[in-house]
Amino acid sequence: MSHGLVIGKFYPPHAGHLALVRAALARCDRVTVLVLGSSQESLPAELRARWLLDELPGAHVVAGLDDEPVDYASETAWRAHTAIIEDLLDAPVDTLFSSDDYGEELARRLGARWVQVDPARVGTPVSARAVRADPAGYWWALPAAVRAWFVRRVVVIGAESTGTTTLAEALTAHLGLPTVAEFGREWSQVRPGGFEAPWHPAEFDLIAREQARLEDDAAARTPVPLLVCDTDVLATAVWHERYVGGPSPSVEALAAARVPDLYLLTGDEIPFVQDGLRDGEHLRHAMQDRFREVLAAQGAPWAEVRGTPDERLAQALALVEPLRDRPRWVAEPMEQRHEVVPDLVAALALPDSGA
Repeated sequence: MSHGLVIGKFYPPHAGHLALVRAALARCDRVTVLVLGSSQESLPAELRARWLLDELPGAHVVAGLDDEPVDYASETAWRAHTAIIEDLLDAPVDTLFSSDDYGEELARRLGARWVQVDPARVGTPVSARAVRADPAGYWWALPAAVRAWFVRRVVVIGAESTGTTTLAEALTAHLGLPTVAEFGREWSQVRPGGFEAPWHPAEFDLIAREQARLEDDAAARTPVPLLVCDTDVLATAVWHERYVGGPSPSVEALAAARVPDLYLLTGDEIPFVQDGLRDGEHLRHAMQDRFREVLAAQGAPWAEVRGTPDERLAQALALVEPLRDRPRWVAEPMEQRHEVVPDLVAALALPDSGA
């Protein structure tokens, strides 16, 4: 086989999709994967295509927009969708791979042979619809980047010596999550000149990027769709103000692109403890007020937790556990009509296992 084709919504990509494409790669000199998204979907087709390409570097992955009405019984729909597919192809295909029966008719219209792969979903029992409804239940079937997207992220922040690390560690231990430690503290201990040397804006770009990388790495390997982080890029922006004397546009831009699901601000009512790396108690309350101002101005929900470590943990769990149990919202794909006429073996609206 020379040029194989796999089409679908991949909304989102899962292990069944990967198995289908790999079956095509094993049999063809070249494989094109078409990711057909619609305007009403909340995951951009380009993002889905990038996820697939990361997992399937041997495939040629193309994203396209298909907003044509979905009607299994319409010859007009067949022609419209087939035209979109042909426009996205850079060369004719000789084989179409699919799990669903729509492949037989589509292959005929493309002048290609049809190869059906795992039609009963025995090899990989998963569908995109099932993943959207319950990503935690199908965590095993999701590529790392897709898992990271579904993860609900909670960030613990606060002024110095307010118990942020204590609370973050208690939450991760209680919930069985990977640790996302504060890179800025590590950098403070190893930076040239030590903690007393003047700070440079470039250091905060380094801290922000590394903090984001640590967070993303943990999100890709967490066993459930939840992550608790000890600080984040937004906190790095606040500390840039403190040590450099003004805002950092680059750090703030990165923070704006990484808004979590919840911020937990640890209260400053507890005793201050000097560990050799902290400014001092005289600045703590002012910094805490600044954190409150910054949190009030950004878009994520936030709450301040106070009291003993056990009281803070209880307050935090009451806010965090509902996030763990509520899947990230994903818009439903375009509604499909299911009337089928005998000579149109399943219209171009792709079944959910290919969606």
